Formats: sequence, structure tokens, C-alpha cells
Amino acid sequence: MERREEQPGAAGAGATPALDFTVENVEKALHQLYYDPNIENKNLAQKWLMQAQVSPQAWHFSWQLLQPDKVPEIQYFGASALHIKISRYWSDIPTDQYESLKAQLFTQITHFASGSKIVLTRLCVALASLALSMMPDAWPCAVADMVRLFQAEDSPVDGQGRCLALLELLTVLPEEFQTSRLPQYRKGLVRASLAVECGAVFPLLEQLLQQPSSPSCVRQKVLKCFSSWVQLEVPLQDCEALIQAAFAALQDSELFDSSVEAIVNAISQPDAQRYVNTLLKLIPLVLGLQDQLRQAVQNGDMETSHGICRIAVALGENHSRALLDQVEHWQSFLALVNMIMFCTGIPGHYPVNETTSSLTLTFWYTLQDDILSFEAEKQAVYQQVYRPVYFQLVDVLLHKAQFPSDEEYGFWSSDEKEQFRIYRVDISDTLMYVYEMLGAELLSNLYDKLGRLLTSSEEPYSWQHTEALLYGFQSIAETIDVNYSDVVPGLIGLIPRISISNVQLADTVMFTIGALSEWLADHPVMINSVLPLVLHALGNPELSVSSVSTLKKICRECKYDLPPYAANIVAVSQDVLMKQIHKPNPSNKLAIVHILGLLSNLFTTLDVSHHEDDHEGSEFRKLPVPQGPNPVGDVVIVIATPKPCGNVVVVLQQVFQLIQKVLSKWLNDAQVVEAVCAIFEKSVKTLLDDFAPMVPQLCEMLGRMYSTIPQASALDLTRQLVHIFAHEPAHFPPIEALFLLVTSVTLTLFQQGPSAKPPQEALKRKPDLFLCERLDVKAVFQCAVLALKFPEAPTVKASCGFFVSPVLTLCSPVLISPTLPLHLRTELLPRCGEVEPVGKVVQEDGRVLLIAVLEAIGGQASRSLMDCFADILFALNKHCFSLLSMWIKEALQPPGFPSARLSPEQKDTFSQQILRERVNKRRVKEMVKEFTLLCRGLHGTDYTADY
Repeated sequence: MERREEQPGAAGAGATPALDFTVENVEKALHQLYYDPNIENKNLAQKWLMQAQVSPQAWHFSWQLLQPDKVPEIQYFGASALHIKISRYWSDIPTDQYESLKAQLFTQITHFASGSKIVLTRLCVALASLALSMMPDAWPCAVADMVRLFQAEDSPVDGQGRCLALLELLTVLPEEFQTSRLPQYRKGLVRASLAVECGAVFPLLEQLLQQPSSPSCVRQKVLKCFSSWVQLEVPLQDCEALIQAAFAALQDSELFDSSVEAIVNAISQPDAQRYVNTLLKLIPLVLGLQDQLRQAVQNGDMETSHGICRIAVALGENHSRALLDQVEHWQSFLALVNMIMFCTGIPGHYPVNETTSSLTLTFWYTLQDDILSFEAEKQAVYQQVYRPVYFQLVDVLLHKAQFPSDEEYGFWSSDEKEQFRIYRVDISDTLMYVYEMLGAELLSNLYDKLGRLLTSSEEPYSWQHTEALLYGFQSIAETIDVNYSDVVPGLIGLIPRISISNVQLADTVMFTIGALSEWLADHPVMINSVLPLVLHALGNPELSVSSVSTLKKICRECKYDLPPYAANIVAVSQDVLMKQIHKPNPSNKLAIVHILGLLSNLFTTLDVSHHEDDHEGSEFRKLPVPQGPNPVGDVVIVIATPKPCGNVVVVLQQVFQLIQKVLSKWLNDAQVVEAVCAIFEKSVKTLLDDFAPMVPQLCEMLGRMYSTIPQASALDLTRQLVHIFAHEPAHFPPIEALFLLVTSVTLTLFQQGPSAKPPQEALKRKPDLFLCERLDVKAVFQCAVLALKFPEAPTVKASCGFFVSPVLTLCSPVLISPTLPLHLRTELLPRCGEVEPVGKVVQEDGRVLLIAVLEAIGGQASRSLMDCFADILFALNKHCFSLLSMWIKEALQPPGFPSARLSPEQKDTFSQQILRERVNKRRVKEMVKEFTLLCRGLHGTDYTADY
């Protein structure tokens, strides 16, 4: 077998002749890969070996590495190299060497039938790949030939060894087909050929599986082989005998897992629903597993119960429509449904004591969809049969959703608790879906149970039972319109009767109230029934998420009915926040952020004297604006003085003092700072000019925050202050001071380059850069040029926008003149002739800007950003033509700039095209796109098809 030049594909492509891929070097590299402790040496060896596998020399050293005196690791590499060469470089193999290669592989597989199993598998995969490449023309009966050759009596290998080797080969053949790189047209031909060859495989498998003398290892291999072949979409009726044999094998614990896998794969193939008669024959086989299932559950054998459940669900979920259609067999299918119900309600807490019930949830979706898809008459029949089943399902699901005892739950790991949380979410989704089948009767059912539970004096109830029933209500009310439900008033009345002694129960109470907030908006008289519970929960850090979320929903939905309660809400919020301030630790920080978020929400929703934002306008009823003091002012009345004064600023002053205390502890925390900024951003938007007295204080606080941790939220708030208040001379000094400070800090950070994260984040929000007498315009310009080279696309877009899009300018005393607008929307490059500082910096540094733009177009920036750079070129050409005509010729003169792929003629053509086009921006964008393709070597390729 040591043939050198004669080896198949020895003259193939893809080689690296300079590398000495000899047997000795390959063995040395493998030793280095497996045994060298130095990770760098391992990586180098792996890289070298990957090159060796695809080299022409691999045809030679692969066979030598398979010699009997080599260790399995070396033999395995040889077999893997053969597979790679056959599967990826088949075209390199001369057709006259196909038979020789096939014979050598058969010989090696025979040798390894009693040798290393991992090497045997790789050799089988290599022969499978060869067979797929030769089928159907060059090797029309490949599978039958494999069976015949391995059944030959003159083989030196014992019968069991040959049988296992053949089964391994037959198992990997369909698997290799699924992952093969065959062209689509060839894949169809090979699939058809394999479908025909099933006739040579299945009788053999049936014989081996049913033969009493077959050892367990052979029968297990048969099941795996069957499982592999059915994934080729073999007609289900052709699998009947093997499926029945696999069901029988479920009684053998050694064969159980392989049997389950084979049965599930056979049942789940998409085409199986066509064979209804076979499916009907399978139902009794599945129902026959119920005793084994119950015994497994009783013995705590989760593996067996899990496997049987998989089989039942596979049959029911994949074929419920086909089986429901067989009306005369409705009782047997109902028995299967009840078996799946048993699996759903399997005893124990998921995922600690059982892992089976979660498998069944999708089945209940599918069954319901199929029932509701029938015509009215048939649907009515099945509704009558299955509505009781779904009411039972609700009881089972709510039982499964119950928390364990506090003691047991305390021993659960964090991962188990998270899995249980996700499991409850899945149950919640299922209950919401079941509502489509059961309708309002489901809510009545839940309400009756909760009422009996809370009002019964006969026996004490567990908090877990109460929590589960509420969880059921919440699951439905979160997504279904319950505004017309006649049980919600009763539920609202029951909630205050719940004895809350547990965090999980308290959370569910909160979320249930939040889910009913829309109903409360239509029945405001009931707000007072539940609001005290929410405000009480606000003081518990463990309930900060649920209580704040619920209060936000109430504020949003019931905003027009909140004034009587506003004082209390703000007072409690401030009191809770004050208590949390004195405990600076990670868990308390989360509670603080939630309370700050609530205050932010309150300043938006409690003020109804101003127009809502556009996006809110469609969500709320349009009511007449109430006369009298602002509701937030009413809050102040109660908190600050015994008499109404209607002064909004008083409550803001109180909140401001509180926030200053928060920042004294958390100024270095980005999350807290962002939450603080959100409060004032919404307050400024809501109150507009009424916010004016707070401007100096807020400017000073913003300066401190941004100096400590520069954040986009602080820049956004600064921009908002400028837009609203900079036109008033009284407010200009603090705003100007803030802007200069923010700009100074940002410029310092920009000078650190792209590694400085804060300015990148700032520009993602497109900050407005302002110009005033004391501002270093040159530095701002240079930073914007630097930002053009940042890796983040939003940053680059924002930087381009700075040069060509409207920005707010505060320039020299002339713009503050009473005769001119106090804030002016303008563009930087288009105004370079009107604003002296801008004109000066463009004249001095415009060439640097142009070079940065050309570098980006030349390949340094994403092609998706080319329109942005085209906008800069267009603006330079339109407003700085004389300068651009000089700069662009100089900039494009150096060889290799902005791309080594460009000829001098192409660069000259581009510069002339740009300079000629001063009117049509779209045309400039087209020129830039063409030019960047030339720079990248992509012009005229398929990559430009959708560009």
C-alpha cells in the first residue's frame, strides 16, 4: 500500500510544496500536539497538521500512518486525512484509481474491525464519502456491495467483528450524506439511490434485531443504524417491522436509549403523516408503555420516564391533525392525550426532581391549534371532548408551577432556580394560549378556586397554592383584554385579603396588579384598593423590580386619575430612596436605580397640563386639560406646606436635594448617573419653561457628573437644556459654563484615540457641538476628524453629520444680539464663509478632513458608510470649491493612496468627476460608491450585486 506517485490525487492542487510533509514530520507534529505542554507549540503543530492534511503528500503518508505498529492517535490522523482528501478534493482523483482506492479502504476497514474503534469509524466515514461521490453511476449498488463484502465467509475477521464493522459503515453513510458538500443536483440523485438501497439494509437490520442470538452490542448498533437511516425520510410503512422491534427492545435497559432515539426519529420524519394506517398501529404500542412509565415514575427512574414521554409526545405532537382526522379512532387518540397529560403532571419539582414535564408543553399548543383549525361542525365535536381535558391541564400546570417549600427551595442552586423560572414562563405562555380554547370560563374557574382558598376557614392554605392561582390570572391578563371580565372586580377585592409572608408571593401579587392596570384605568374607584399594597412593597428592596414595574404601569395607564394619590406616591418614593442611600452595596444600588426610574416615570405621567410626546399621544385618551394646579404641584402642596401653592419647583427642589445625596454615594456608578439624567430629561421635556428655576443647579450637577464619568445621557441632557433655555440671557451663563466644561472633558478624552469609550458612546447619540467665544473650535474640528476613523458605524455617521448636518451654534456676542435668533440651526461646512472661527479652521485643517474621508473611501471604513462620506465631499465642493480643487489633487498624488489598486488615471478621473458635480448630491454618492469598489478590488464582482 506504500505507493508514492501512484497514490490517487498525488498531483492535486492546494499543496504547499515548501513544507516537508513526510511521515516522520507528521508523527513529530502529532506528538507535539498531544504531549507538548507549551500551548504555542501545540497551536503551531495544529496549524501545520491542517496544512498537511490537504497537501498532495497526504495520499502517501495517510496509508503509512495506518500501519499496525502505530498508536491509535497517529492512525486516527491518517484516517481523517484520507476522509478530507476524498470529501474535499474528489475532483483531483483520476477515475481509473476509484476502484483501487475503494479496495484499499475495504482492506483497512477489515483490519480495524478488531482494532481501534475511533480509527474504524473514521475509515468508515472515508469509504462512505467515496461511495456518495461515486453513486449512482460509478458505483450503482454501493450499499448492497458493502453488505455482500462484509458477509463473505473467507474474511480473516470473526463474524461479530465483521458485523459491527458493517453496521458502523451503514450507520455513518446517511450521516455523511447529510453533511456532504455534494452539489444540489447530485444530492437529489444520491438521495434517490439511497432510498432504493434501503431494501438491502432494513431486512438485515430486522434479522439482527429479532435474532435471539444477537449480542447486545450488535443489537444496539442495529438500532443506531436504523435511527440514522430513517432521517433520510424513508417511508414510514417500510419501517413498521423495525419500529415494532424497537418497541420490544425498550424492555432491555441496555437498549432503552438507542430504542427511544430510533423510534422518535422514525415517528418525527416530516413525511410520516402520510402513512396514517401505520400511525394508528403505533398508538397501541405507545399506550402499551404506560405500566413501564408508571413504574419508572414510582421508582424515581427519570431516564426511563423521560424516554417514554419523548415517544408519546413525538407521536402526538407531529401527527395530532392526522390522528384527529380519524374520527372513528377518537378514543385511542384521547387515551394517548391522557398519557401525555400524565407526563405533564409527573410528580416532583422541575428541574430538581423531574425533567420530563417540560417536553409536553408544545404538544398542548399543537393539539389546540389543530382542533381550532377544523370546520365548525367537527370543531364543536372536539371542543366537547377536549374542553374538560384542557381544564384538567390548567389544574396540572398550576400545580407544576407551584414553588417548593421555603426550606427545599433554599437548597436549590442558582441554576436550578433560573431553570424553574424559565419553566414557569413556559407554563405562563401555555396558559395564555389555553385561554383561546376555554375563554372567560377559565378566568371564572381560577377566581372561584382563589375565592374558596382565601375565604375557607376549614383548613389553612399554602402560600404556594395562592401564588400559583394568581400567577395563572397574571399570565392571562398580561396579554388578553380582560377589561370586560366580570370576575376582575372580585379579584381586585380578594387581593387585599392575601396574607403576604413570602417574597415570591409578593412579587406575583405586584405583577398581577400591574397586569390589571388597564382595567384600573377604566375603574379608577378601585385604585385605592390596591395602591397601598404597591406602595408598601416599594420599601422592600427584594420587591423593587415588581413594585416599581407595577407602579409605573399604574401611573402610565391611570395618569388622569392619579392626582388624589400623587402626594403619597412621591412621598413614599422619596422615603424609600432616602433609606436606600445609606446602604451603598450592589443589591441596594439596584433598588435605587429602580426608584429613580419610578421618579422619572412620575414626572412624565403625573403632569397632564402639557401635551404628551408624539409616541404617547396615540396611547392615551384625549381628555380636557383639568383646570387648576399641576398635579405635581399638588404633590408639593401636601409634602411641603399645609396649604396649596401650586409650585412645581418645590417638589423638584426636594427631589434634587435627594438626588444630590444619591450622587454623593454613587457618583462613580454609570448606571445610577444614567438613571439620574433620565429623571431630569423627562422633567425638562414635561415642564419646559416651568423648569427654569432649576437650570443653574442642574448645570452645576451635570458638570460634576460628566467630569467624573462622561456619559451620553449627560450629553443628551446638556443638549436639551441648550435647546430650551439658551435663548434666555438669564440662563445663558450657567449653560455656557456647562457646555465649555463638557466640551473640554470630551476633547481630552478624544485625544486618547478610539480606545476612549465615553466619546464614542457620546457620538452614537449624535451630540450637538456648540461654538462660542471661549471654545477651541480647532480642537473640536480635529476631534470630529479623529472620530471618522473610529470602528463603530454610529460614531462615524454622527461625525460626518457634524460637518454637514444642522448643529446648534452659539457664536460670539453677535448671535446673542436681540435682533437675531438666540439659537440658530446651521451647518458647519456650509457656514464656513459666514462664521469666522469656522472659516478659519476649515481653511487650516480642511485638507486633513479630506484625507480622512479619502482614507475611509479607500477601504478603511465600511462600505455601508459611503453615503455619509459622499455628503462631506459634496459639502466641501459646494462651499469650499477653490480649496477642495487644490487639496484633492495634492492628496491623490502619492502612489498607493488611498489604495494600491488605483492607477493615476483612475484617481484623476475621480477628482475631476467630484469637482464637476456641485448640484446633484445623488450623483456624488454614485461616484463615491464606484470609487470605493475600485479601491477595494471589488468593481465588477458578484459582491457589488446588491450594493
